[in-house]
Amino acid sequence: MAKADAFIPLDFSPLDEQVMQARAQAFYQQMAKRRSVRDFSDQPIPPSVLEHAILAAGSAPSGANMQPWHFVVVQDPWVKKKIRQAAEVEERELYENRASEEWLDALAPLGTDANKPFLETAPALIAIFLKKSTIDEDGTKHKNYYTFESVGIATGMLITALHQAGLATLTHTPSPMKFLSEILERPSHERPFLLLVVGYPEEGALVPDIKRLPLEKIATFL
Repeated sequence: MAKADAFIPLDFSPLDEQVMQARAQAFYQQMAKRRSVRDFSDQPIPPSVLEHAILAAGSAPSGANMQPWHFVVVQDPWVKKKIRQAAEVEERELYENRASEEWLDALAPLGTDANKPFLETAPALIAIFLKKSTIDEDGTKHKNYYTFESVGIATGMLITALHQAGLATLTHTPSPMKFLSEILERPSHERPFLLLVVGYPEEGALVPDIKRLPLEKIATFL
């Protein structure tokens, strides 16, 4: 059990019930506008926006507080081009050989294909890596726990923080993603989890006309 002096008072301020309800509703209404975007402007992003969004993601809960994530922000055009070329190799293999007919039918309404120009056009790519273990500066290795759950939560918080800041995102998961480790020179105890495309939507950008499930379809209250 941790020592008493290892704890500090919780910084928490209760809210009036009406304020809680208003905030919850306003937050939902804003997040309901969030859409995955595939047509991006090349307008640069203020650095502090990306930095604070990643800090927000880094505040996510994690197994044993091991914080098993690493975020690589890619803005260099040459590196983005290399990522696009490698990703499209895997995407062509997916569309031509790996994906089942059922999978391709599910993708069809979204209008996706093996071409990924947004990987070069968008001003930033954030490669999210899952750390299977943590290695101290002295080389000591520590096992990380609940890594997929932890990194998944952090990724959701990152997407939310970027949307709140006025940016659009796209979750891109070419499979396999080993090329990200090679291009970005990440160590062997990290594995690519997801590639997040970030930027401003291109003027006149269109998105598929999809619908979200209503509350009664996604939740049960007992």
